[in-house]
Amino acid sequence: MQPVFFVCEVKTNMKNITKPDQSRAPIYEALQTFRHMRVVPFDVPGHKHGRGNPELTAFLGEQCVSIDVNSMKPLDNLCHPVSVIHEAELLAADAFGASHAFLMVGGTTSAVQSMVLSVCKRGDKIILPRNVHRSVINALVLCGANPVYVNPEVNCHLGISLGMQRGQVAKAISENPDAVAVLVNNPTYYGICSDLRAIVKMAHEAGMYCIADEAHGTHFYFGEDMPVSAMEAGADMAAVSMHKSGGSLTQSSLLLTGPNINPGHVRQIINLTQTTSGSYLLMSSLDISRRNLALRGKEVFAGVVDMADYARKEINAVGGYYAFGSELINGNSVFDFDPTKLSVHTRDIGLAGIEVYDILRDEYDIQIEFGDIGNILAYLSIGDRMSDLERLVSALAEIRRRYQTDSSGLLSQEYISPEVVTSPQEAFYSGKRSIPLEESIGCVCSEFVMCYPPGIPILAPGERITKEILDYIQYAKIKGCSMTGPEDPEIMNINVLE
Repeated sequence: MQPVFFVCEVKTNMKNITKPDQSRAPIYEALQTFRHMRVVPFDVPGHKHGRGNPELTAFLGEQCVSIDVNSMKPLDNLCHPVSVIHEAELLAADAFGASHAFLMVGGTTSAVQSMVLSVCKRGDKIILPRNVHRSVINALVLCGANPVYVNPEVNCHLGISLGMQRGQVAKAISENPDAVAVLVNNPTYYGICSDLRAIVKMAHEAGMYCIADEAHGTHFYFGEDMPVSAMEAGADMAAVSMHKSGGSLTQSSLLLTGPNINPGHVRQIINLTQTTSGSYLLMSSLDISRRNLALRGKEVFAGVVDMADYARKEINAVGGYYAFGSELINGNSVFDFDPTKLSVHTRDIGLAGIEVYDILRDEYDIQIEFGDIGNILAYLSIGDRMSDLERLVSALAEIRRRYQTDSSGLLSQEYISPEVVTSPQEAFYSGKRSIPLEESIGCVCSEFVMCYPPGIPILAPGERITKEILDYIQYAKIKGCSMTGPEDPEIMNINVLE
């Protein structure tokens, strides 16, 4: 059954305002007022503005714990906002060019899951690339929808998966006309962007929604000469990690919707899983960060791009490394590239990305975002400084001098196309047994296996375990990748269908 598009007129108490005032931060302002009211708390949380937990107050500061409060009339309620949270959502929607914006306090994992659950139900098909974050497949476990994977092209030298090719998306839509939605990564962890406008157009022409995981694309809405954002491209929904490149507190995020989505329905979906005790620390951080980006984002992200360009040039001048960028653009599987991403291929100096990651942290006190078997990612955003980048470049040059070795024998490919045997939900909830990892070839996996970050499953529930996948898992373990997902914390055993 095809989804029916409809336009909702959202009536608000700000409807007569021609242009919302982006210099305001309603939640922050309400909390500032509350701080000076000397309210006597006979509600939760139990620390009572920090007085009941002096160690916590000393650690986080009185300014912080004094506004760690519960929902109350003057501060609104995240589950059913009607005042300051409602106004903050209106301002966020305006800043991001969306019809509606929802403040999310369960991270972008919660935003992605709410997005998928809003458009999919049990038995529905959703078209998506396989190199999605585990939160997407978690949502399929919850709702019972069936994935139709568009296996991405792989850059053989870098070993990374690219974007969705237009022809592959068109083929998937043609072969699955009953699919309800197409999901796109915008961008991938490595900064690769698909042709989002074209995919949105194809999806809508087929009567399908187009939704976007924009966990790594907050800056697309504010920087100049950036890849197109989901809302600008006409997508129906987008999950945006404000805490990644936008500067808000960890675990705070936004869920954006376009005019074809009923915000009331989305609110009901969000309230199925999101806490009823929304953190005002997280919400105020979203409010303040949105204001900062709306007022200064263009200037700030221009500086981030300049730093990334400088770092790519300097790292490539070191030799051995390859800090890749817009030269990868081919008009299809790499339709565009996020200029803020500092992704560096390390395999040519004889080191896996995770090995460089460990050396940088353990010997140089430099913490980068992640390292996998062939690449590292240094995540640049609004808080970085040129002096820190110079330190990173110098460390990489020294690592090459000290540790470079023969690169033969290193695995090169990050992405392995899966064989899907059954739906994620059916596999996750079916009878299962635990067997040694080395005996699992040919079996159907009933749990996740992944390196985190980036959190893209090597195996997901319902996929067949092959020798190639098993070799990859064993190699990643040996190299020191942080493996998560399986019930067995040592990942010696794996759960498979009975």
